[in-house]
Amino acid sequence: MRQMWISLLKNSRYRIAVYCLNRNLMAHGFHTTELMTPNHSHIDRQYLTDPLFDPEKGTTILEPKAFEKGYWVGAPSVAYDKTADKFFMCYRIREPRPVRGGRCHIAESNDGLKFTTIWETTKEDLNSQSIEKSSLIKTPAGGWRLYISYVDPTDNRWRVDLMEADHPANFKISERQKILTASDIQAEGVKDPYAFIVDGKWYLLLSYAPSPDKPSTEETGAMHTTADIYNTGITKSSSGLAVSDDGIHFKWLGDVFSPQDAGWDQYASRLGSLIHRSPLFIGFYDGSSDVSENYEERTGLAVSSDLRKWFRLSPEKPYLESLHQTKSLRYLDPVDLETETRFYYEYSRPDGSHELRMNSISR
Repeated sequence: MRQMWISLLKNSRYRIAVYCLNRNLMAHGFHTTELMTPNHSHIDRQYLTDPLFDPEKGTTILEPKAFEKGYWVGAPSVAYDKTADKFFMCYRIREPRPVRGGRCHIAESNDGLKFTTIWETTKEDLNSQSIEKSSLIKTPAGGWRLYISYVDPTDNRWRVDLMEADHPANFKISERQKILTASDIQAEGVKDPYAFIVDGKWYLLLSYAPSPDKPSTEETGAMHTTADIYNTGITKSSSGLAVSDDGIHFKWLGDVFSPQDAGWDQYASRLGSLIHRSPLFIGFYDGSSDVSENYEERTGLAVSSDLRKWFRLSPEKPYLESLHQTKSLRYLDPVDLETETRFYYEYSRPDGSHELRMNSISR
């Protein structure tokens, strides 16, 4: 890792990026060590120290249906509408198999703490075995879009669709349109979209399952039997990027962030959200060490100057985690407000279930 940074610093663009990284992270609440000496000849292996906030002190926003393992409420996507002065949150409700991700809700709130449901759909509405994370975003023109991921009933692989409406309460499942399927990107699954706009371009960060090299006949048969490739151990969970001029027709740019060869995030490394602090993007990713930690990921931190090359700032251990059970803290979603940045996240409880929490830091 240290040699990698030294090599990158031979490129002046990355010298600037790392210098700005140190200043930007410090300015926005991230506690860092010195990343380099004044002559730029040495990079400290320790990138970050204290976390942004204490997850245990977060405010509980929603609780699961039951307080035992396998029951979750989370995978939040939160948008603040300045015009309406309201928060809108899309989230998923999950129960143990065979139900799995059974419901997707959108709720509104005046304060970002107490939410009232205004829209919902079920896996049955999609003729699917499960719904995963969705991404809710307001368009520059004032409309709303919901990018929803679910198991495709035609091949048992994860896919992403889009719905458009004039208000988050008015999405219609019958009017959804395809955005990306596993076949489109020549992979075994694509899900967990995170939509954002930079310089007029639409982007999607996505979790995708690369096709394994030379799978055995047994592995080929088992990949999609359970309709969840990520829970088989046959392949891993990586991060990909797609770009679009209109937010509808996307070009797949390929892999941008993969699991390490060894370590706490060697099985899953899925970038799920980011904060843009020009000239850098600070990304939050869900990591796990093996398939046994699928569904129980913890949060890591990465940084990029161009969205295509990401560098870990938490290579040795998770950046944020729960104190309880599996220590899972995942699907962190930041929301920038005028005086604060809020972080909504799914959090493992002492009973093994997951609840949805919020914490904030001053800007």
